[in-house]
Amino acid sequence: MRSIGEMARDSGLGASALRFYDRAGVLVPDHVDPVSGYRWYAPGQLSEARLLARLRRAGMPLADIRLVLAGWTGADTDLVRQLLRTHLRRLERGLTAAREEFSTLRALLDQRENPMISPRTGTAVRLPLSGPRLAAALDAVRFAAGTDPELPMLGGIHLDIDDGELRVVATDRYRMAVAHLAADGHDGPRVRATVPLPLADAMRPLLDADQEVWLALDGDRVSLEAGDRQTAGQCLGHDFPDYRRLVRLPAGRRALVDVPAFREALRTGPVREQEGGSGVLSVLEVSDDGSVALAGDGAAGQELVAVNRAFLLEALAAGARDRLVLELGSPTAPLAVRRPDDEHTFSLLMPVRLES
Repeated sequence: MRSIGEMARDSGLGASALRFYDRAGVLVPDHVDPVSGYRWYAPGQLSEARLLARLRRAGMPLADIRLVLAGWTGADTDLVRQLLRTHLRRLERGLTAAREEFSTLRALLDQRENPMISPRTGTAVRLPLSGPRLAAALDAVRFAAGTDPELPMLGGIHLDIDDGELRVVATDRYRMAVAHLAADGHDGPRVRATVPLPLADAMRPLLDADQEVWLALDGDRVSLEAGDRQTAGQCLGHDFPDYRRLVRLPAGRRALVDVPAFREALRTGPVREQEGGSGVLSVLEVSDDGSVALAGDGAAGQELVAVNRAFLLEALAAGARDRLVLELGSPTAPLAVRRPDDEHTFSLLMPVRLES
């Protein structure tokens, strides 16, 4: 007999996935301890679990997987072969439709001309800024910057100067962080630039002293002066996404959390693991009194919001406050981590859809 941990290791299905498939009646353990509820699997169930893992990686619907497993060991495999052929045709049709849509999107991008989203405005700007405030803004967003070489436009810290404010933004698709500080020295048109991560990291040590610094943007070049120290380099030659569209969220349920206690609860509390590379998940639930609880593995409901635990811990650290506000919408809406004293500096974390 295999324990659920051994079964997860040998089959490629996570322990939480095995529990889900048990509850769904797809792969039921051979024995469940009546006292502890611990699941044990017979030796013959390993091949069935591996087959299930392959079918899930191929994206087969759960209803079809039930029939494939039921007919796999039978003498007549016609049903299984037909289900496999049907799913393959479904995938091929989906890929064809996706290619057509992407072809249309590329054509629309080629036709679109909107200079307002270009990082190279041609306007030279030289701003006096508070060194500590710029340091705090960089610290608040740095964790969310992208590192995927396939998406070089996300591999930097975006600077957006408009209406007397400098907004500092970073995103890797799964999370986004926004900070702001006063930029009173500029009253001209909106100016934007994306600073590559190595250059942004080189700027940060210049901001340790409590002094005024000068940030200069001139075409494709950005520089930072702090006393007799300076660093400069080229901006990224890619358009940063229009982050303002992504932060227009409807108000959700808000909960004020004690950050040290909440971080400890996240590190030691219940988690979920599931297929798809989502990482270790924490499942949050806001009660009627405005408190946030960590839901256990068996919890279910429409009000649960699951997020990557490591991302949430990083967002709490970047919030740099002993108390932060968590704002939770629907299970498919981003989770916002906000400062009680500064609504304009916040992080957004994309939720993960729970398998169950």
